[in-house]
Amino acid sequence: MTNKLASLTFTLVLGTFALGVCDAATAQQAMTEPQVQSQLTAQGYTRVHDLKFKNGMWHAEAKSANGDRVDLRIDAKTGQVYPDRQVSQLSKQDVRASLETQGYTHVHDVEFEDGMWKAKADNPAGNRVKLKIDATNGKVIGTY
Repeated sequence: MTNKLASLTFTLVLGTFALGVCDAATAQQAMTEPQVQSQLTAQGYTRVHDLKFKNGMWHAEAKSANGDRVDLRIDAKTGQVYPDRQVSQLSKQDVRASLETQGYTHVHDVEFEDGMWKAKADNPAGNRVKLKIDATNGKVIGTY
């Protein structure tokens, strides 16, 4: 019985130690400054500057794809970006190209407003329509 208790205690101590080592290894795997810079560029941010690590997160200033200046907070482990306000990952040219590949013609008045893109165009049937477009992928999500 004493051997079983000692064995169980040893196993628990070893398991706790292993978990501590894993947590320490995970904590050391925070994204590096070049990785964060690359992540932001891949998500459509430009002119990234003042990239600093503080309070467990990366912080930066940048221009969003639609040209707005934004303050960003970036999760150091996952790279998840938290802008200070809703921004588009697409530029006006990206939205125009997406609409044209979806069959819309005569695309004009492309504007980013309230977290989504809006545009006017002729639909594939030739009818003039006003569109609401997803700011992350350029897909039409409705008409107005």
